[in-house]
Amino acid sequence: MMQIAQTPKISDAEWEIMRVIWTNEPVTSRTITEVLSEKMDWKAATIKTLIGRLVEKGFVSTEANGNRFLYSALISEEESMRERTGSVLQHVCSTKVGATLAELISQSVLSKEDIKLLERAVSEKAMDAVETVQCHCLHGQCDCHANHEEEL
Repeated sequence: MMQIAQTPKISDAEWEIMRVIWTNEPVTSRTITEVLSEKMDWKAATIKTLIGRLVEKGFVSTEANGNRFLYSALISEEESMRERTGSVLQHVCSTKVGATLAELISQSVLSKEDIKLLERAVSEKAMDAVETVQCHCLHGQCDCHANHEEEL
């Protein structure tokens, strides 16, 4: 079986590290540990392991500064968010993307400014909306095919 090379992904634990790096870069592992100590019950060694993985994956750079290392992001938070949301939506039948987005919105705490942003995005999207979204799943991946077969 042929293996397909995949772009490395940021795990949930690594995501916590990245959030601290994006906010404080360049940042030391000590600062990362201090920031996350209230939220996560991780030892410094665990945090250093996670940072090492992020460096290996090419998401974080390291620079020696005296007897410590400074870490900086090599990928922006915005780019990471686009990839993460795109990845989530790739795992949903294209006919269910709208319902999935509506569910995400209903589960989120949003400000009035967030609502305005969403309203603008929906208004812009309405200009090129299609009448019906087509399913591109394989037979057996969703119930669209079963529903379509019943119609025939």
